[in-house]
Amino acid sequence: MTDLTFGQSAAMPRFAIRETRDRALLQAILDEDRAFAAYLLGHLEYGLFERTRFWVAEGEQGHGVMLQTWGGVGPATFLVGDAAAIDALSALHPGPFQGYLATAAPEHLPVLQRYYRVEGALQMRRMSVTSATFEAVDDPLPDDGSLRALTPRDVNALNALYSTEGTPTYYTSEHIAHGVYFGAYVRGMLVAAAGTHVVSPNVGVAVVGNVFTHPAFRGQGLATHVTSAVTEDLLERRGCAFIVLTVDPANEPAVRAYRRLGYKPGSAVVEARLRRRDVFGIGSALRRWVARRAAHGQNIEFGDEYAPGQPPGGEGGSR
Repeated sequence: MTDLTFGQSAAMPRFAIRETRDRALLQAILDEDRAFAAYLLGHLEYGLFERTRFWVAEGEQGHGVMLQTWGGVGPATFLVGDAAAIDALSALHPGPFQGYLATAAPEHLPVLQRYYRVEGALQMRRMSVTSATFEAVDDPLPDDGSLRALTPRDVNALNALYSTEGTPTYYTSEHIAHGVYFGAYVRGMLVAAAGTHVVSPNVGVAVVGNVFTHPAFRGQGLATHVTSAVTEDLLERRGCAFIVLTVDPANEPAVRAYRRLGYKPGSAVVEARLRRRDVFGIGSALRRWVARRAAHGQNIEFGDEYAPGQPPGGEGGSR
């Protein structure tokens, strides 16, 4: 893709912006804060990388990376870098009409609000663990309890568990097959589970998530058991040497449980729902046209447009 030079005004920092498929370049940038950038690093994995678009902004005021994905359970955006660079990237490539903001820094929010309606923002905290800090839980399970790895055949039981509090979920057998999930059973019933969002053995990174305990079985340490089992499997059998998760820092029991397993707190992270303000993408298309003229001194025809929610030549659908 043609490089763009972008600055909305003479006072705004200027950035060279390009879409890239250069894994080495991306990894070099993202390794600066592996915990914060874990989702982006994980998507460098073959099988995930094919459902992504990565943009990089570089300038004297810093740099930034934007990742947009169409895998999993819906379109998602991930942002890493300086706020000014994120401003330039969001102005030119705001992505699908609506989706989920899965990684951003608190200082990105004022920038994002220029281009999106930001709804349901969650102030979260990244935590990370390695084999050097991990401490597997060895407490006995409650009476009649058992723990085992979940398989694709368990998908209905998993969705039933995750839907316990009234919000239906639609995980598929492929989510379990391509991830790592463990469940705790009491009297034959699945009552707690933990899984993964990303497993990337070639990059050595995994993201743990989907930790949930049935309301009637909370307070018994089951979430700690299943999270411990998933983490141990990733570290010892899946080739992932660096594991992260995201937690609400106000959820003190969860934070204590993760600390007990050896997870260390890291950067603040914002998650939210995004709805693009420029419904038809006219503003961003115009800005790309202006940016290309500024970079090359000539009018360049766009060849990289895509329908909202679907990457060019790819398939729409889930994150």
